[in-house]
Amino acid sequence: MNDTLKEILKTSIYFLIVLIFALLIVTFVGQRTVVDGTSMINTLNDKDNLIVDKITYRFKDPQRFDIVVFPYAMGKRTYYIKRVIGLPGETVFIDDNGVIYINDQVLVENYGRETIERPGRANEKITLGPDEYFVLGDNRNDSVDSRFASVGNVKRSEIIGRAWFRIYPFNKMGLVNKKK
Repeated sequence: MNDTLKEILKTSIYFLIVLIFALLIVTFVGQRTVVDGTSMINTLNDKDNLIVDKITYRFKDPQRFDIVVFPYAMGKRTYYIKRVIGLPGETVFIDDNGVIYINDQVLVENYGRETIERPGRANEKITLGPDEYFVLGDNRNDSVDSRFASVGNVKRSEIIGRAWFRIYPFNKMGLVNKKK
């Protein structure tokens, strides 16, 4: 083989290895996603660019108040980003005053932007299965979430990962914390 052909082959192999490595990272470790909509305001805003951590939930289960990403059941390649409120086996209820109850105890949290006006299907007690989560958007009155049948309870196997790091806008760059 001449030197030019060797160099082309060497460069091609290099790019193939980089491509495979990048594909493995996006598939198993993390991926970039863009927030589309206002359902997570004040925590996340429309057009925020995030890195979704896809590896943590391979070793542990989602925790209350984690912000998770999962596919929308009715839309191809459409993903929702919401906050975990109810955990497997718990009973979730939202009364007419917008108060959230977990196992008949008031949930103490301050992520909601405002008082819930529409409890939806959570106006009756919802008992989560052993692999189900109840999720809400932080912008409670402008969010389609587990209160509505189109989303419902989210199965563990459907959760792709957790919002981990905001990369844009640059002035808000940093970890997306679950604790306030």
